Amino acid sequence: MANTYVVIMAGGSGTRFWPFSRVTKPKQFLDVLDTGHSLLQMTYERFLEIAPKENIYVVSNKRYGSLIKEQLPDLQDDQILLEPFQRNTAPCIAYASYKIASRDPEARIVVSPSDHVVFREKAFTALIEKALAATDASKLFTIGVKPSRPETGYGYIQYVEEGDSEIKKVKTFTEKPAKELARKFVESGEFVWNAGIFVWSARAIKKAIGKYLHEMDEVFSGLVKEFFTPREQEAVDMAYAQCKNISIDYGVMEKADEVYVLLGDFGWSDLGSWQSLYEISKKDENNNVVKANAILYNSKNCTVSGPMDKLIVLSGLDGYLVSAHGNAILICNKNDGTELKTIVHDIQVSKSEEFL
Repeated sequence: MANTYVVIMAGGSGTRFWPFSRVTKPKQFLDVLDTGHSLLQMTYERFLEIAPKENIYVVSNKRYGSLIKEQLPDLQDDQILLEPFQRNTAPCIAYASYKIASRDPEARIVVSPSDHVVFREKAFTALIEKALAATDASKLFTIGVKPSRPETGYGYIQYVEEGDSEIKKVKTFTEKPAKELARKFVESGEFVWNAGIFVWSARAIKKAIGKYLHEMDEVFSGLVKEFFTPREQEAVDMAYAQCKNISIDYGVMEKADEVYVLLGDFGWSDLGSWQSLYEISKKDENNNVVKANAILYNSKNCTVSGPMDKLIVLSGLDGYLVSAHGNAILICNKNDGTELKTIVHDIQVSKSEEFL
């Protein structure tokens, strides 16, 4: 456990949960499930079963530094890695991995988003520990979840069937396929959802970044003397300006040879949208999910979200999302939630950032 580390990625803007999730306080910092804890806090607590608190790092945008300190007071400043701007997951993971490796070259690292939900935590912990035990100087592991439907919002991993082992060799990655292709993936039984959780040794990920993202390797290798010093933030700010905007999936995982997926069943949701929240939430007798002070008349299959100091009344609606938070109200077909990125972009262009 001493050389096991966890990197929690917490820099997302959560636009598909607007207007509940805002730029000033995205969904990872919100109590989305009414548990009394934010998604970030739930993720941190889950990983305390895997690594000591001093080995848990959070990577996020500079603007969220104070929120992280407020919600995770046990973290030291050196454990909160602040990006000057978003550059997708490859720079984020490289920054954390190279920093950890500078202190512990034998480190084994788990990388996880901050806003996913796990309902069977013991099964999850056992799977991560199995992946950690299999790490070496070259293998890269990702976690796959058996699909329950042809979801178009997730990435898919095709694996090679070899024996009964939970660890499978990855054949292909496919990011967010169209509905018909997603249906074929599910029917084939050869694909799993890509949970976006990675496990590897520091040596393995540095080797892979050096091979497939050579310029990024040079950038972060050049920061070794700055890590854990007062000069780190300034050096990182300059380094990010030299990094391409690319995900770890496109930049490394899809190109590397020794990539493996561990098949897991631990009650997972990426909680990426209002629709995914609806699917995992308790419903009333009319299949409504109500997280608000609300009265519903002749309404079914709806999601209602809002503060308790305002009354929301629905009448005669079927399959709608009604979300009233702060200075904005969203009313749309529940299945149109995937268009929220476009809606948020249009608000940014035509209105004011105060509504974001």
